[in-house]
Amino acid sequence: MKILPDYEHMEYRDVYTCLLHRYRHILGLWQPDIGPYGGLLNVVVDGLFIIGWMYLPPHDPHVDDPMRFKPLFRVHLMERKSATVECMYGHRGPHNGHIQIVKKDEFSTKCNQTDHHRMSGGRQEEFRTWLREEWGRTLEDIFHEHMQELILMKFIYTSQYDNCLTYRRIYLPPSHPDDLIRPGLFKGTYGSHGLEIVMLSFHGKRARGTKITGDPNIPAGQQTVEIDLMHRIQLPDVESLRNFNELSRIVLEVREQVRQEQQQQENGLEDGGGRGRQSPREPQRGSAQPSVELPAEKVGEPGDGEAAAAAAAAPAPEQPAQCGQGQPFVLPVGVSSRNEDYPRTCRMCFYGTGLIAGHGFTSPERTPGVFILFDEDRFGFIWLELKSFSLYSRVQATFRNAEAPSPQAFEEMLKNIQSLTS
Repeated sequence: MKILPDYEHMEYRDVYTCLLHRYRHILGLWQPDIGPYGGLLNVVVDGLFIIGWMYLPPHDPHVDDPMRFKPLFRVHLMERKSATVECMYGHRGPHNGHIQIVKKDEFSTKCNQTDHHRMSGGRQEEFRTWLREEWGRTLEDIFHEHMQELILMKFIYTSQYDNCLTYRRIYLPPSHPDDLIRPGLFKGTYGSHGLEIVMLSFHGKRARGTKITGDPNIPAGQQTVEIDLMHRIQLPDVESLRNFNELSRIVLEVREQVRQEQQQQENGLEDGGGRGRQSPREPQRGSAQPSVELPAEKVGEPGDGEAAAAAAAAPAPEQPAQCGQGQPFVLPVGVSSRNEDYPRTCRMCFYGTGLIAGHGFTSPERTPGVFILFDEDRFGFIWLELKSFSLYSRVQATFRNAEAPSPQAFEEMLKNIQSLTS
């Protein structure tokens, strides 16, 4: 049966048997094993091809821009009863590759012609090309020395794989009617590390942000933020919110309250009866207190002190909240943000903790912070100890074959990807 001119000798049975059925287990979402950096691969059927697309965040710090993507491999029938795997990495066109399906939720790719990845100008040309694609700029445009080191380190580390990678399946988080917002994938700002992909999921009284892409401080697979949905934070008025010490006082009071409740539970004491997710606890603002001294700053995820917060500047026009009455929001003076174009209205805030660590994921530590819900597609997190702000925006792409077969399978997937970098 004639399908396309280039496939005049093909039959639907051959397409199904040698292509669709044989490679059915690689369709869906995957995370490549690239050390701390991770990634997001989407394998789809496109006409008579199976194509593996690597999804990349937009260029830093444009968190609201759409995702970028590039093909890493493709599979198609060049002749009857024989599927051909081609590596798409590099700039010299498709070339010979190989796919090995290790098991149902794991497969690996190998390029058999890595010379196609090389450029005539050598490593320097390859680095400059990679830098334009990855960051949308040249090294001369990046004045921050620490950021230059991180960029060069990532290039050296990732380029050594030459598209010979192992992938492990990931699922999108299941959704429930009582979730705060729809769970899913988000792009977030992480200081000198640029934009990273985070998966927001809900687990009863808590929400978690798991890194799908990562960095040498907090690798992919780790839980970057955790939100306590039982402890809602009532922000002060805008003028008081500009004072970092006031926000710090409020958050540290909630942290002490959480600590006491956990201690009571450990001692087998009741903490005042059950509280549902629909009625999170709201601490009183209280009167002004002396400022709380914060722990010494640690090298962490988003904070690099490079960009000063524009909190004292005239705020942008407020954006209407999508449901309920929003409240004005502004970053406290001294809190750094990679993206100064953050929403000036928020729906609600919760107490949370953020994971920070030294280079190489040394001495990881959960530190207090504030989760700010702006709307259905954007949220933020203030890292109290780092005096830094991360803005997250929803990934709007649609992914097929990415639903978890059960809630238990999703939880098991989270544990597996976290264990790989722990």
